[in-house]
Amino acid sequence: MNRLKQLKPGWGIVPVVIFLGIWEMAARLNFTPGQFSFPAFSTVLMEFYYLTANGVLGDSFLSSLVRVLIGFSAGSIAGLVMGIIMGWREVINKALNPIVSLLYPIPALGWLPLLMLWLGIGEALPITIIFICSFFPILYNTATGIRTVDRNYVQVARTLGASDIKILTTVAMPLALPNIFTGLRLEAGMAWRVIIAAEMVAIPTGIGALMMKAESLMRIDIIIVCLIVLAVMCLSFERFFAFLETRLTGQWR
Repeated sequence: MNRLKQLKPGWGIVPVVIFLGIWEMAARLNFTPGQFSFPAFSTVLMEFYYLTANGVLGDSFLSSLVRVLIGFSAGSIAGLVMGIIMGWREVINKALNPIVSLLYPIPALGWLPLLMLWLGIGEALPITIIFICSFFPILYNTATGIRTVDRNYVQVARTLGASDIKILTTVAMPLALPNIFTGLRLEAGMAWRVIIAAEMVAIPTGIGALMMKAESLMRIDIIIVCLIVLAVMCLSFERFFAFLETRLTGQWR
């Protein structure tokens, strides 16, 4: 039992190592023959090194990262503010909820053709797409979290003489944090998926654009490098908000 406990912290790396080993062996044994054969993992690592050394990957990654950070931050803040207002004030919720219900199901990339006509091809386009991607889910999760707070807690705080602002900041918001972080965690990863798609379609720079250039050159190894970067960033953003949620709510949740 003690040995099993000692293995647990590093157990998650074992399936990854096995997967990479199978990948390397399958490519070396040429299990995927043809013009577009799957490259070995070592080949992908070498290409990752070359792209990093000549600055191509770094420039593309930085372009995508800046767009994600700006769009996600702006969308999260706006969604959080509107979600608090809608969750706290029933009148405002009834007025805005039908509009949100109509717009929320539309995929963020569904706005891309319209935004291309309005904004043109530039930095504002991917940032706006990320804003839309982040705004509606975080608004919905924030409003839902505040509206589902046990009203007995609110009533007790009001009976003790707390103002509405005090109740909102010390009772409703802390209890709504799990819902809020659920929205942040899910959309942090989704922001990267959306920006890659937007760059592949309409933007000449970024990881998505690099993937499209690699596709035109039939460079499967570069495409896989970009996919690995995308996977790592999605996982990193989601884990960051999961860690932040644990630190803020772990003691009382």
